[in-house]
Amino acid sequence: MRFFDKTIGIKTNKSIEILNITSQIFQSVQESKISEGITLVYSPHTTTALIINENEPGLVKDMEGAIKCLVPWNKSYAHNVIDHNAPSHVVGAFLGNSLNLIVSKGTLELGTWQSVFLVELDGPRSRKVRIRIIGK
Repeated sequence: MRFFDKTIGIKTNKSIEILNITSQIFQSVQESKISEGITLVYSPHTTTALIINENEPGLVKDMEGAIKCLVPWNKSYAHNVIDHNAPSHVVGAFLGNSLNLIVSKGTLELGTWQSVFLVELDGPRSRKVRIRIIGK
């Protein structure tokens, strides 16, 4: 069993933004030289999320808009006394901060229309995404 670790840096530009990070994950799998295994993609931030969906510009824009509807952003939250980003934390908790992806025959196994996205919920910021590949 082998392990490969990589951290990628991502600069976000908007308060809510969905960024395609599929190519960075594919590149990590290639660098790992692992042919069969699993890839864990993890965001160590409580106001980001990781999702898989279709990389169609209209859909990405729709998803960014839908995020604003998941919870009320103008509600009085107890956490907002500290730093005014409670809705970002709530949405991040709902969406999740990690993904497990299959590595098969030396490449990432995704469906035809699937891409991996980092969801920024409290930007703009500098973010990190950790990638760990385990396999043989």
